Amino acid sequence: LAIDRCFLIYAASLMFFMQAGFAILCAGSVRRKNVQNTLLKNLLDSCGAAIGYWSVGFAFSFGNAYPSTITLEDPTIIGDISFVGNTHFFMADMDNYAAWLFQFAFAATSATIVAGTLAERCQMVAYISYSILLTGFVYPVVVHSVWSTEGFLSVKASEPVLGIGMIDFAGSGVVHVTGGMTALIATKILGPRKNRFYDERGVLLCPPKKIMGHSVSLQVLGTFLLWFGWFGFNAGSSLNVSYGDQSKVASLAAVSTALGGASGCLASLTTSTILEERRTGEAKYDVVSALNGVLAGLVSVTGGAALFEPWAAVLVGSIGGLTYLAACHCLEKLRLDDAVHAIPVHLACGIWGVISVGLFASPNHMNDTYQKTDHGGLLYHNGSILATNLLGVLLIIVWVTITMTPFFLCLSYLGLFRSDPLEEIVGLDISYHGASAIILDGAE
Repeated sequence: LAIDRCFLIYAASLMFFMQAGFAILCAGSVRRKNVQNTLLKNLLDSCGAAIGYWSVGFAFSFGNAYPSTITLEDPTIIGDISFVGNTHFFMADMDNYAAWLFQFAFAATSATIVAGTLAERCQMVAYISYSILLTGFVYPVVVHSVWSTEGFLSVKASEPVLGIGMIDFAGSGVVHVTGGMTALIATKILGPRKNRFYDERGVLLCPPKKIMGHSVSLQVLGTFLLWFGWFGFNAGSSLNVSYGDQSKVASLAAVSTALGGASGCLASLTTSTILEERRTGEAKYDVVSALNGVLAGLVSVTGGAALFEPWAAVLVGSIGGLTYLAACHCLEKLRLDDAVHAIPVHLACGIWGVISVGLFASPNHMNDTYQKTDHGGLLYHNGSILATNLLGVLLIIVWVTITMTPFFLCLSYLGLFRSDPLEEIVGLDISYHGASAIILDGAE
């Protein structure tokens, strides 16, 4: 129906606007000498994702089943199980362009997650290379397995795993764990920024040096833009508003988006303040913890946005905020440098989001969303959803590891991954672009 395609275009537009939020957040999180470079790399992520998903990504994701043989009016048609799709390469023989646009926005989000983690020390060619590979092959295989009707983990497969399949409504696992795991592998191979964990002589710093972003204002603005776009991310995952109870599904997903972000922020800010007061004797309200708490809560509720009761969305978002803080502490102990805390937000909270569906998915909302009347989270039913979701997130982690690790190792071996140490010291704006993005007063 025309209204459904308009709905998808609107949701995709909101989601793509999240790219502006990612760019602004990353720009505020880096030092002044790297702002221009960071902004360009965020732009290249979107460009690489568009080419990768147009050429082969969508075909691998949904090729045989969507959109030409499955319409939005009847999304229950089931195909044979396959590893990847094999039609619609370069968008050939497609008649539902809105579907491609919506799925491309998801793919671009998965790629952009990695950008902030590697900020201030990564070469330009590495960004465009990984974004094309991730959105053209690695991410589509995950999508096909979980969201395509031909995927072996799909809830709509002819014989779903444990009778239900993996339930990941808007992508806590499919999008965020995929992007977050890629970021973890990349930062491990790339190494930390200079003077983050070791001094100039290679001596371990205890405690590690905190490298602060140059603009909290940009970080706040970027977070609000991401939260705004997330309503398209979650509500748009209903895919339409005219079939069955899908308008109700979209409405509940939007409510969960509001509550999850808010509760994640409050939990993270409150806990970080209490811990700081206990450690130093003085309470300090950390804005960065609050902002990342919002994102942590949003990632956490994404997997079950249309399946949670409102109280469950608050609980899941709150635990997401705490998960973010714990993951940040673990990264620091492991001496892994993440410039924007994308790994705690997207990987750790993405895993929690997948698990939370297995705990709190309401049977009534499962019926509205998937027409499954006899399944619910562990709180309501047996542990079948929890078991399949744990299996699904484990397979995502394994798949990303075996594909992206050799790729990043190859880039590193060829000298195409890490920037030259002198370029890093001077700043990538001067090194790669000839000028800083920010002109100080009195400078020409």
